[in-house]
Amino acid sequence: MLPFLVITIPWSPNIVKLGPFLITWHGLFTAVGILVGVQLSLWAGRKIGYDEDDAYSLALVGVPSGIIGARGMFVWEHWAYYGQNPLDILAIQEGGISIWGAVLGGVLGSLLFAIWRGYEIRKGLDIASFGLITGMAIGRIGDLINGEHLARATNLPWAVLYTHPNSPAFQYSLTAGPHHPATTYEMIGDLVILAALFYFMFGPLRRRPGLTFFVFLVGYSVMRYAVTFLRVDSAQTLLPGMTVPQLVSFLTVIGSLVPIVYLWRQPPLEEAPPAPEPPGRVPVRRG
Repeated sequence: MLPFLVITIPWSPNIVKLGPFLITWHGLFTAVGILVGVQLSLWAGRKIGYDEDDAYSLALVGVPSGIIGARGMFVWEHWAYYGQNPLDILAIQEGGISIWGAVLGGVLGSLLFAIWRGYEIRKGLDIASFGLITGMAIGRIGDLINGEHLARATNLPWAVLYTHPNSPAFQYSLTAGPHHPATTYEMIGDLVILAALFYFMFGPLRRRPGLTFFVFLVGYSVMRYAVTFLRVDSAQTLLPGMTVPQLVSFLTVIGSLVPIVYLWRQPPLEEAPPAPEPPGRVPVRRG
């Protein structure tokens, strides 16, 4: 028996093929996520007075760095296949990226570039966190349509079942039945983290640049570690019972402790003084 209200997804993961190029839902929402994420980071930068030209430059470096990191980590996780099919490494439009690879690659590329050019690092990390988490949330919509990632079977009301033969989850749906929409759980977690970023950067941490980035990094690490327990498509590492994403999440939290303590011990920024009254303006007395 199917669980009550099981969600059946009947669509092909492919939208259209234009010559040698295959346009997929995964690729479409990845592109939309990048565009929206960059715009949100630029907006956040304007709100905190970050140089807009610097922000654009970091985006131009961070986006390709993230794409390279995302594909590179996915290929590393699935080297048993790509080692035998090296030409498929470049077929990124057909799907197959690692979110952790996108985060680490994008942040590392942008950070090295910012250090080289002498940009303001702490505020740059804060505004980057908005774009990263937004892009990941939107990209997970494509994962839901594609059936890109597989999760454990369940009889919960919101289980998913893929019925299109081209879907990567089609055969798994036939054998395992309805299963968790694990990447959709992650999308919801991403949106919760995004709300937390707004709260902290414009609230308690407004005078402590850099710490908002670690709200994103640690928050995503903890959420991803938990959600990965439901996934069945992540390669195991040398550590028993811990997958690659869980190991990366764990190491990221541990590695974040020192910079968090360092940033917290820095003196908070001075509040900007209020703008002076325009010359010639006569205050109006009310009484």
